[in-house]
Amino acid sequence: MSFNVVTSSFRVVRREREAGAEALRIGLIAGVAAVLFCLIGAYVALDKRDVVEGVASFAAVALAAIALVAGYTSAATANRQGRTPRRAVLLAGGAGLAVGACLALMVLATTNLGIRTILVAASPALVRALTFGTTAGSSGQIFLLLAAGFGLGAIGGALATLVPERLRRAIIRGVFVVIFAGLFRDVFFSIASNLPGGVDRMIYGSAGIRLWPAILLFAAVVAWTILRAAAGKPSAARTGGRSKLSIVLLVATVLVLPLITSDFVAQVAMLVALYMLMGMGLNIELGLAGLVDLGFVAFFAVGAYTVALLCSNGPLAIADVSFWVALPVAIVLAAVSGLVFGLPVLRVRGDYLAMATLGLGEIVRVLVLSDALAPVLGGSQGIIEIDRPVLAGISLNTPAELYYLALILAGAVAFISWRLQHARIGRAWLAIREDEDVAQALGIDPVASKLVAYSVGAAFAGAAGAVFAVLVGSVFPHSFQLLVSINVLAILVIGGLGSLPGVLVGAMVLIGLPELLREFGEFRYLFYGVALVAMMHIRPEGLWPAESTKREMADA
Repeated sequence: MSFNVVTSSFRVVRREREAGAEALRIGLIAGVAAVLFCLIGAYVALDKRDVVEGVASFAAVALAAIALVAGYTSAATANRQGRTPRRAVLLAGGAGLAVGACLALMVLATTNLGIRTILVAASPALVRALTFGTTAGSSGQIFLLLAAGFGLGAIGGALATLVPERLRRAIIRGVFVVIFAGLFRDVFFSIASNLPGGVDRMIYGSAGIRLWPAILLFAAVVAWTILRAAAGKPSAARTGGRSKLSIVLLVATVLVLPLITSDFVAQVAMLVALYMLMGMGLNIELGLAGLVDLGFVAFFAVGAYTVALLCSNGPLAIADVSFWVALPVAIVLAAVSGLVFGLPVLRVRGDYLAMATLGLGEIVRVLVLSDALAPVLGGSQGIIEIDRPVLAGISLNTPAELYYLALILAGAVAFISWRLQHARIGRAWLAIREDEDVAQALGIDPVASKLVAYSVGAAFAGAAGAVFAVLVGSVFPHSFQLLVSINVLAILVIGGLGSLPGVLVGAMVLIGLPELLREFGEFRYLFYGVALVAMMHIRPEGLWPAESTKREMADA
């Protein structure tokens, strides 16, 4: 019996306190979160990246968002309890004040108690960044933090209480667009550099978007959102037309992105395409057949090492063939590996299957690192000097050229996945995912269907590993750790289980965006955790869920 079935009859209901006590509780929780954000070193690291040049850094925006959300939530609670708008805004300011008080206590402890011996991130640099360079230990620091906390909380409360819903949504969307445009300055700057007249320098500075372009962008997004809402709900025909237009624009963007951006952006797009390949493989296993596979990286490694052995010029090469010959061999070997690995584990279900596949993934990693296979696979030294693919006499060397290779493979895999999903075997997978016992009673062989899903998913992972090997030009064991499987699983959860477009969206969010913000790499998995927790609360079906999931969520 699954965990969902056991817990489906229970719901934890927290009794809401009086509005004042609830505002204090929310403020203290948000304040503790803000302090932890600072003490793990995230504030100082994120303060190096400007969103609006010379006005707001990424760290300042993140910390301000904590106080704003605390104020917004407190005001929403006061509204539900029938408090007046003025009272709700004051309570929201109190919640923000609690956030400022927590930060003020942290500043006092940092300057007077010397807590840096325990908490390295509690440094003078952190205090200066938080208080805009005011004198250390001065009362001005405390007043500044308290006033900023109260003001931000009150703004959040006013947004929840005094601003009409249509305008509120427009403002929030405008803020998010400006943050996105400033945060990913490198991408948009490289695109704008293709325009004449120095437009790129007019919009962007050396560290972020300039102030006036940010204001104009915010105003344009707000106006567009309001006008679109005023036009009313579109008809079904218009909605379908917009959906098709969105898909066309998405495909066009994917095709031309490497041509209008830098090599760095093209390389990031290449990684996104690779994770799309792996994500579509795991989507067959988990999204359609319901098989939790934590050893998925093993098949990625099989594909990569196959191409490395067949296309390398190094001493470990067993052949010197073209990539186009090695690619189908890698796919077949990965599929066979999936079949062989699936035989001993697919008779178990649920958490036991997850643990079994995790063990298989670790077995492959240990074997690759072992001394016994070092003469064949190179051990920790790996395999180097892998030849690039050659097409019509042209060697595919640049990230943009390899990106199109991965994109073509991803397109072929997406088409195969779509056809399988709507075929008889796809319906069998869905039946097994929903209830294996009922599916078996209907005449479906669960073991055979699972083996097919496992083999097909492994083949797709092998294709991704083959492209990865020629992209990097070498293969090392540390590239095939458990975190690769965790990343692919997180892509499906964020994008939407069972959804092919969701795989693309999840890969862009969890792989593309962090790669573009590499200076925050040490906090990548912190952001992953926050994103996953937030998704489970806000949009558990994923960013782009499958149609069946939409219907299930609507009926729930």
